[in-house]
Amino acid sequence: MCIALTTELPAEGFKRLIERGYRLLVMKDGDPQSISCQDADILVSTFDYRVPRELIASMPKLRLIANFGAGYNNIDLDACRERGIRVTNTPQPVIEPTAELAFALMIDVARRVSEFDRRIRSGAKQPAELFGVMRNLSHSLYGKTLGIIGMGRIGQALARRAIACGMKVIYHNRHELTSERVNELKKEGIEATYVDFQTLLQDSDYVSLNLPYTPEVHHLIGKPELGMMKRTAYLINTARGAHVDEQALVEALKNGIIAGAALDVYEHEPVISSELLSLPNVVLSPHTGTGTWEGRLAMCENVCDNILAFIDNDLNKMNIVL
Repeated sequence: MCIALTTELPAEGFKRLIERGYRLLVMKDGDPQSISCQDADILVSTFDYRVPRELIASMPKLRLIANFGAGYNNIDLDACRERGIRVTNTPQPVIEPTAELAFALMIDVARRVSEFDRRIRSGAKQPAELFGVMRNLSHSLYGKTLGIIGMGRIGQALARRAIACGMKVIYHNRHELTSERVNELKKEGIEATYVDFQTLLQDSDYVSLNLPYTPEVHHLIGKPELGMMKRTAYLINTARGAHVDEQALVEALKNGIIAGAALDVYEHEPVISSELLSLPNVVLSPHTGTGTWEGRLAMCENVCDNILAFIDNDLNKMNIVL
């Protein structure tokens, strides 16, 4: 059994595969030509690595793509479907670290932490000149309303953190949560009210995007939607960059349509708009929602779970996408 990896990942996480004697081939700098792709039975792709039809065609023995990440829009599913290739993902390990980062970004942009850090370090003024009772004011989270678009597992984990911080939570989802799930969440101390999309935008002090990407939600947030938000509101995106019309966001931030934004993902990633880079009311991070040592290792273990379940023909233990 030959397993190809598009990216070097923690070897510890693949210990079980190595112990079974499977051969692991790691692409150098993501170059498929650096390994014998034609020998690969399984491909481990990362969420930031495109797996187009051409790459799939270069692997005649390929039977499974075990994606390292919750998303899978990096993979040509039509090509997989035509070949009968299984596709799996790792949704469970990404929940807590992604929610954690979304909450951290929300605090950062609201309390202007990164902005103040840059200002102090710039040396443009002596530190003493930057202090003052009515200088450097920011906004609180306590008592404010968080609107979550996409109330899946990450959205629910974010809601738990927000409620612990004294926030009210409203959400919009493709489908309202079932009464059974609502009751389960209440037992966990999570209370969130379902509202329509427009109401969420109008009533929220913070809007967080936590939904998967599909063509139907491309530019879900554009000029009209930003115009519905409060001028004191903040947009948080740890989902997918294409959810947001980035140029419309830049204009909204420049013109005070909304107060600020915190982004972990970008419309043309890895390229980041120079205008976003220049704006003081934006906090940026390099698609690192799941990027903790603990999270990466857990994702590797989940990839191994999927691969071993596939080899053992135990479909019930796989996170199947296709």
